[in-house]
Amino acid sequence: MKCAVIYRSKTGFTEKYARWIAEELASEVFECSKASRDLLKKYDAVVYGGSVHASGILGIGLIKKNLDILKGKRVAVFAVGAASPDEKIVKEIRDKNFSSDELKKIEFFYLRGGFNFNKLGFADKAIMRVFKKIIEKKKEKTEEEIGMLAAYNKPADFTKKENVKGIVEYIKAKD
Repeated sequence: MKCAVIYRSKTGFTEKYARWIAEELASEVFECSKASRDLLKKYDAVVYGGSVHASGILGIGLIKKNLDILKGKRVAVFAVGAASPDEKIVKEIRDKNFSSDELKKIEFFYLRGGFNFNKLGFADKAIMRVFKKIIEKKKEKTEEEIGMLAAYNKPADFTKKENVKGIVEYIKAKD
């Protein structure tokens, strides 16, 4: 089976997962800006990964706009965020990005990435500073929020190669 792994990453965590998946599947890997409708047509399976920002998956339009040509192919989408893979968070991301009809055509996965404030662009840093102030003002913080505050000073990387196992198994599975 000929598979393409495509990703869009701002801070490197999604790229790391994409490269691990491509390695496991002996597939080609492409940055999203290099992918096109014609490229998607060439493959039997497509894995797309995008980092999560405000519950949106970066670059997901590539897959959504091309579901017609992906029909009959194995399609996996993975979202990478700093949050733990809590069922509520995963559902929110999935439901914000896909309709029930779209979910019939793809398999969705959430992978925990990390947080590196220093690798963010100017606009993202400004947004994250506001987010930090909101968390700091809270009297009672969750463990996740405490960890997020610590990551502003020291980057946090929660990526694990074993997290790609479900995606690899899905792509390799026989119908």
